[in-house]
Amino acid sequence: MIVFDLVCIQGHKFEGWFNNGNAFEEQKVGGLLTCPVCNADDISKIPTAFSIKSPHSENSPAIPQKELAKLEKTFAAFIENNFDNVGSRFATEALKIHYGISEPRNIRGTSTQEEEKTLKAEGIEFIKIPVVSDDG
Repeated sequence: MIVFDLVCIQGHKFEGWFNNGNAFEEQKVGGLLTCPVCNADDISKIPTAFSIKSPHSENSPAIPQKELAKLEKTFAAFIENNFDNVGSRFATEALKIHYGISEPRNIRGTSTQEEEKTLKAEGIEFIKIPVVSDDG
């Protein structure tokens, strides 16, 4: 059994339990996953809380959760301060930048699965980063 932290397109976070690592993808493709809050079926895995040990010592302590939370906030602030928030126009803006219609710049926003498929088909690289919020 494996547990993944999940998020729907509306930003509702929840966890899912699966028989193995492939079961999430199989259930997603089969349309079997829905958000328990809003019933949205656009579900993604998000990073799970973790600890990092030094490679130099098996007995070295893990990084405290407080330090990880600080790192998350620093990362979120960097994204907020260095990327233009284009909201739901992310795919459109990415295509404009890719084809030279708009000036190259860092952008952030939201996209649907269909828009993401289009971006991938056009050779546009992007990464999905979960939104870090102060409300937990």
